Amino acid sequence: MKLKRTTQCPKCPWRKDVDPRDIPNGYSEQKHCALRQTIATPGDLSGLNSTARHVMACHELHEAHCVGWLMNQLGPGNNIALRVSMLSCENLRDVKLLGEQHETFDETLPGPP
Repeated sequence: MKLKRTTQCPKCPWRKDVDPRDIPNGYSEQKHCALRQTIATPGDLSGLNSTARHVMACHELHEAHCVGWLMNQLGPGNNIALRVSMLSCENLRDVKLLGEQHETFDETLPGPP
């Protein structure tokens, strides 16, 4: 497996300095909230035997993982099934995050305008 994108987007909502309402191609709070299904319960092993996993796509390159989401789920999100699936990733070590990152999905949701 090889990631299609290894550098986080400048407008990634996982970045603390980004207002998700400013992402390219328009913002939908309803769609953003629906992405909660991509967030694993930390440490949950139930997804290990599943081939159907929910992933967050990049808003700029839809056929790629969201780099902010990916690194959150591999780190503080403790997504065990994703960690196991990424063991065969050829370019994971090339991933670059830009700036400070949110720790949780709820933090990526916009506050009052």
